[in-house]
Amino acid sequence: MEQQFEATITDGGERLDKYLASIYTEQSRSFFQKLIREEQVLVNGGLPKASYRVEPGDTISVTIPKAQEIAVLPEAIPLAILYEDSDVLIVNKPKGMVVHPSAGHFSGTLVNAVLHHCKDSLSGINGEIRPGIVHRIDMDTTGALIVCKNDTAHLCIAQQIKEHTVTRCYRGIVLGRVKEDAGRIEGAIGRHPTERKKMAVNEKNGKPAVTHYKVLQRFAQHTYMEFRLETGRTHQIRVHMASIGHPLLGDTLYGSGKNPFHLKGQTLHAMVIGFIHPATKAYMEFEAPLPEYFQELLKKKL
Repeated sequence: MEQQFEATITDGGERLDKYLASIYTEQSRSFFQKLIREEQVLVNGGLPKASYRVEPGDTISVTIPKAQEIAVLPEAIPLAILYEDSDVLIVNKPKGMVVHPSAGHFSGTLVNAVLHHCKDSLSGINGEIRPGIVHRIDMDTTGALIVCKNDTAHLCIAQQIKEHTVTRCYRGIVLGRVKEDAGRIEGAIGRHPTERKKMAVNEKNGKPAVTHYKVLQRFAQHTYMEFRLETGRTHQIRVHMASIGHPLLGDTLYGSGKNPFHLKGQTLHAMVIGFIHPATKAYMEFEAPLPEYFQELLKKKL
């Protein structure tokens, strides 16, 4: 697929590979370096080097190859099912499980598990690599997740997510004692300008994001909290809490590199999910119990 655009006046002086990676945020600089070597990138009709410095007014053409779908195989992985009918499946995702296959995670994912459990009864809207997946949570976040078993259900739930009418409440433990009993964080979230694995509050290139929070219990050095998502951006709670100086316990990406409790990732749990059922049109709400490691943490001297 070839795309052509003109560099703006603010783009001058940046390396071509870095510039392209800032536009196509799902791809890395090394990806564009490879495209440039393969002569899939043109600047003003000529073949540039990755080190070429972009000038305002440059006409840039990029040909991005079509993504190759991988074969996703069913795997007999146990699922903690909170609810199931012919339209939706609500699962309690465990810590360490990736939702759908990606680079480095081609097996052991939630998709592998639901393919085995649901057989051919999954929506196909997100393609072969993400059957049934209408939203996701991070690998080390636990909790309630909706899987759609047909396209009608998928479209209905996706519309509710888009309209921000799905109830999504999380529980988490953050570093430090949060002073306010409740509050609201608003800050657009986009790709971090220099660290590609991270998201950041990015008002220029981010998408609007709102998180509501409430303090449940204060400890000596930590706070147990509830979060309600108004929007659902990548890493939203993690980014927003870090932005106000209270990163999630165990979150070495956005918080401290220290990990005194030897946790495997952030202490965050998607506890409640609520939505209008796509067939019955009745509101349904499900609660995923706190995982054992989380309950044990709350008993410690935090």
